[in-house]
Amino acid sequence: MILITGATGTIGREVVRLLADRDVPFRAMSRGSTGFRADFDDPASLRRAVDGVDTAFLLTAPATATSRHDLALLDAAKAAGVAKVVKLSAIGTGETTPEGRVIGAWHLEGERALRASGLAWTILRPSSFASNVLRFAEDGRLANLTGDGKQGVVDPRDVAAVAVEALTATVHNGRIYTLTGPDLLSVPEQAAQLSQVLGRPVDTVEVSPEHLLGSGMDEAAAAEVAAGTAWVRDGHNAIVTDDVERVLGRPPTGFTAWAGDHAALFG
Repeated sequence: MILITGATGTIGREVVRLLADRDVPFRAMSRGSTGFRADFDDPASLRRAVDGVDTAFLLTAPATATSRHDLALLDAAKAAGVAKVVKLSAIGTGETTPEGRVIGAWHLEGERALRASGLAWTILRPSSFASNVLRFAEDGRLANLTGDGKQGVVDPRDVAAVAVEALTATVHNGRIYTLTGPDLLSVPEQAAQLSQVLGRPVDTVEVSPEHLLGSGMDEAAAAEVAAGTAWVRDGHNAIVTDDVERVLGRPPTGFTAWAGDHAALFG
């Protein structure tokens, strides 16, 4: 039995679909009415969620950057005799900015706790998701927090496919995979490719980290995003790896292919 946390989100939903296609037993956990109801802030519900589970997919996305949810699930998993956890982290986790700020500090704490847990583990560190551009569907243009900084933009479906391999095969135990697409792209370059796919211009609009606070984002979360986007602007996330291909046995999906498959979502 595999527990999928974050089962209704971008990655979790695809992991659920892929496991169902393989007839692999799983339990889809969410805070809502879909699937197995549990909450990271409710220890009793977590104990119920991990009961009878062999492997867990750990995907946490708290509104405020905190490792508390990771640690809560790991505590419940260890107590229940779960054998393995696959954690979705983020590219650059543990790197340090010139100002001394640790990128992905809350992910780093969760990673360290998992590696010290005594459980079998795999850690996935994906780059920026191609699906992040879906904010275009809301206002007609792409919000750009990263300037001309390039990233190895990855198809979320590839991330989910790697997660499924890690969940179902022991060969990936003890591995950290940095998951990227095949090309380095800035937001303006993504907009240009999206324009070709949609057959109409797609503009970008510069957005400052200060704007995030004005939009109501939690201060700690905004600070985390600001540090990460500055890291990208300065060119530190211009990374492409072959980890997706090594795990899946095929090249990663390019941004244009992802955009073509999802063109209908842009109206």
